[in-house]
Amino acid sequence: MEASALWQPLDDGLREISVLLEQHISPNSDQQRIWQQLQHYSQFPDFNNYLAFILARAQGQTVEIRQAAGLLLKNNLRTAYNSLAPANQQYIKSELLPCLGAADRHIRSTVGTVISVIVQQGRVFGWPELLQALVHCLDSNDLNHMEGAMDALSKICEDFPEELDSDVPGLAERPIDIFLPWFFQFFQSPHASLRKFSLNSVNQFIVVKPVALLRSMDQFLQGLFHLAHDPAPEVRKLVCTALVQLMEVCPSVLEPHLGNVIEYLLQANKDADDEVALEACEFWTTYCESEQLRPDRLREFLPRLIQVLLSNMVYGDDDESLVDAEEDESFPDRDQDIKPRFHASRFHGTDNTEEDDDDIINVWNLRKCSAAALDLLSNVFGDEILPNLVPLLQSQLAKSGDDAWKEREAAVLAFGAVGEGCIKGLYPHLPVIVAFLIPLLDDKFPLIRSITCWTISRYSKFVVEAIDDPKGHEQFDKILMGLLRRILDTNKRVQEAACSAFATLEEEAAEELAPRLEIILQHLLCAFGRYQKRNLRIVYDAIGTLADAVGGELNEPKYLDILMPPLIAKWQQLSNSDKDLFSLLECFTSIAQALGPGFAQFAEPVFLRCINLIRTQLLAKVDPISAGVQYDKEFIVCSLDLLSGLAEGLGSGIERLVAPSDLRDLLLQCCLDDAADIRQSALALLGDLARWHSSAQHSTEIKEAVSVANNACWAIGELAVKVHQDVSPIVLTVISCLVPILQSAESLHKSLIENSAITIGRLGWVCPELVSPHMDHFMQSWCSALCMIRDDIEKEDAFHGLCAMVRVNPQGALSSLVYMCRAIASWHEIRSEDLYNEVCQVLNGYKQMLQNGAWEQCMSALEPLVKEKLLSKYQVI
Repeated sequence: MEASALWQPLDDGLREISVLLEQHISPNSDQQRIWQQLQHYSQFPDFNNYLAFILARAQGQTVEIRQAAGLLLKNNLRTAYNSLAPANQQYIKSELLPCLGAADRHIRSTVGTVISVIVQQGRVFGWPELLQALVHCLDSNDLNHMEGAMDALSKICEDFPEELDSDVPGLAERPIDIFLPWFFQFFQSPHASLRKFSLNSVNQFIVVKPVALLRSMDQFLQGLFHLAHDPAPEVRKLVCTALVQLMEVCPSVLEPHLGNVIEYLLQANKDADDEVALEACEFWTTYCESEQLRPDRLREFLPRLIQVLLSNMVYGDDDESLVDAEEDESFPDRDQDIKPRFHASRFHGTDNTEEDDDDIINVWNLRKCSAAALDLLSNVFGDEILPNLVPLLQSQLAKSGDDAWKEREAAVLAFGAVGEGCIKGLYPHLPVIVAFLIPLLDDKFPLIRSITCWTISRYSKFVVEAIDDPKGHEQFDKILMGLLRRILDTNKRVQEAACSAFATLEEEAAEELAPRLEIILQHLLCAFGRYQKRNLRIVYDAIGTLADAVGGELNEPKYLDILMPPLIAKWQQLSNSDKDLFSLLECFTSIAQALGPGFAQFAEPVFLRCINLIRTQLLAKVDPISAGVQYDKEFIVCSLDLLSGLAEGLGSGIERLVAPSDLRDLLLQCCLDDAADIRQSALALLGDLARWHSSAQHSTEIKEAVSVANNACWAIGELAVKVHQDVSPIVLTVISCLVPILQSAESLHKSLIENSAITIGRLGWVCPELVSPHMDHFMQSWCSALCMIRDDIEKEDAFHGLCAMVRVNPQGALSSLVYMCRAIASWHEIRSEDLYNEVCQVLNGYKQMLQNGAWEQCMSALEPLVKEKLLSKYQVI
């Protein structure tokens, strides 16, 4: 009996869910209330059956409601398919298959989406009827059925291509062997939809490289060349996508056809459809990054290619609809490198600063891609491209008048793009180039001002290198003041570009900024008071980079009076859930490291806020309602990093903050967290604290420091036995901090010595291969400290470490054997049978190693009571 005959919807339930879906897609409804009701319905076992019924059979409902049912069904199945009763799974599948040929393409598309999710969750072999239905539809000659099947296959290939290249019980061949011939056949279809679906499906396998596709590569290439000039732009785009992917993963298949491929892509790069042109443009960066093809194959095409790229870098009509000042990875000089792209018609001739951040459209476009390609070409061919490029740039820069600003702006962008790859050829002309760029910082067009900031940042290294020359010094000051003016620009996109460029200049200039600190801080803090939420983050970065660059030069009252009050005020203003804290935390980290002990006067509120942030987020992870915030691990990571900066900067001054806090307990929780970056930051902070504790022995306040040092030793030791190898990044740092404590045992508190000895043992237990090579530096003082510890589990841990290190490096303890025997004899009784056996193996191992009376000589150096214990308890004498 069919599943559809086993389950039928109730009229009332069908009506209620349909009404709810209608409200759900209405823009004026109470979405939160509706979502809660949908969640309530989802508790019923057959709720997804209702959704499948509405999608497949509710002919009286609008297409929009049926689609909404299908999309909700897709989301539910993505998380709950495998927990559904088999009968309900079967019902849903039985309703979907007849809809592959639905008359409405929106319904077909939604059905294809749901089918793909089921394949992801239940695999192809869990739905044998699907393959039969797809083949039947493809073979039907009915366009709706063929489109529905190809839509579903295209989505399966996108989401889970490996599934079609796997063995299926009951099938003599893999699904890809069945469908690949159909895909190739549809390359010739008169219907654009089928050509598009089939090519998109094959493209998903290029990276996977199944045997079936490799065997058919010639046929695939012939199909691509057939489709190269397809009238449908979406098909031409997919042709370009295929060529880019082939160049990336198996360029050898293109090599025999490379000349024709390049010719085609040069033409496609000028396609009237921007998406086709963009996809074609991706080919050049992929080619330049290929390690298998010789760059000289591209050499003969360089003059035309450069001209095409430069033409694409001029703002087009579509670019003028964009406001794009987001981070652009096409120029990876620095992590915060900003390549502003502005809304031309909106900012052209105006300096409006009131736009919302939502105006920014974060897109990768033809302009950016072309600039990235030019950047890579310059790195591959170097100065060789200049004879073709420079005349074009000079021509564009020579154009005057407001109507030619786009060409001038593109030329400035191009000079920035080749600023690294062609630096050798440009170097003799850089004074002229930079001198030309400086006035453009004050151009009437915001777009030109912004891109000039970025281009100047590309030549920052040169500007700083020339500073010792009088003219170079003057030029540096002009650049510095020009960027500072732009930081206070009336256009916020220019502000952003200027801040980013200035941060790059700071990194290059470093101490050269010291004489100019006051005016720099005045501009940055003026911007701090003027900027809106988004650009504030970039000011934080610029201030932090300044602190990194000038270091202790910042530690003067006149500078701190400008810098710190507004930052502290903002720090106290922001809530525990405000993500602007991330940038401010990073900024404070740099300032704390730069000021060192000078940061002490500002440290307490910062330290306490970090502790509160960590505590709140750890609570939010298990109970967000009680915490009052949603969990976000970045708050923990940034807070831990700032605390590390405080520990590094304040040194022993951190003591008064750590001692009364619950930092130790919070660190242990963080070190055991399931997020690797939280563990890493917590481990780093523990290492920083341990580094201070080792120097605390020289402090005049050593008595007050003991409790803090003990906390760190204990915490690191406890951590080691819980996370084992995960503690390895800080092992050697901690060992180097603890050994001096053991070597100064006479002047330090007994509990600190004991905790240090236990922690060394625990670290040696979990990471013996790291610690054992250094045993000869600390064995004697360590074994002496082990003698002081009473019998308990912590002493057992330490001796497990001793035995583990001796197994790895027996020679390392040989010169300290007498001290080790005394430590072993300090036990009243080893209750752990495993440890007792390990100790016996160590002693007997040395007895066998030492020949010609060496063992007896060692034993003669021991006190009688020690020798008696070794004989009676371990039978080794």
